Amino acid sequence: MLNQILTITLKDLRSEFRGKEAINASLAFSVVVLLLLNFAFDTTADDNQTFAGGLLWIVFAFAGVLIFNRSFARELPNDCLDALIAAPIPGPALFLGKTIAAFLLVFGVEMISLPVFSNFYDVRILHVIFPLVGIIALGTWTMAVVGVFFSLLTINIRLRELMLPVIFYPMLIPALLGAIQITTALLSTGHIGENNEAWVRLLAGCSIIFTALGIALIDFILVT
Repeated sequence: MLNQILTITLKDLRSEFRGKEAINASLAFSVVVLLLLNFAFDTTADDNQTFAGGLLWIVFAFAGVLIFNRSFARELPNDCLDALIAAPIPGPALFLGKTIAAFLLVFGVEMISLPVFSNFYDVRILHVIFPLVGIIALGTWTMAVVGVFFSLLTINIRLRELMLPVIFYPMLIPALLGAIQITTALLSTGHIGENNEAWVRLLAGCSIIFTALGIALIDFILVT
């Protein structure tokens, strides 16, 4: 099963880097939004730290949808999705392979956007880079699991580009709240703090629960 997961992951990564449609759009969106908001708010460095977490995760969540929407949409031409379903690949392997590919693409965009954010908003990140990257990775995995699952669920809807965000963001509210609180604490104080341990558990719990639900339900979604 690990070989099958790796095969699906590499297939999606090769397909995306061949055209670069979603990753270019996501990266351009992230940089442009960070730039526009920098001009929109006249704030000091101290003020920036108080809303840094919220700003980062809003940008990450909106930019991620552009990539998640392509997870299964790229399989529509030439009935490739039907071929994948008919192939001797377990549903969980297909789901995890696509989720890992989406996670890597979004995480790459985030790592490029992070220094841009630090420069535009004069927010220091190097002193908390390792816990910050860990929280971003955990939050991004949660987004990837939910995004890929709903990408499949909306694949046959004509307005899937609109429907995916409509059902994607409400499901992510608990995880995003946790990620925002933890990120803001890290950038403001330099550490997560005991008061935010509950948010860490919430974010980790959302990641585990959504991953388990995706694996459990993917076969049912594929045959419907």
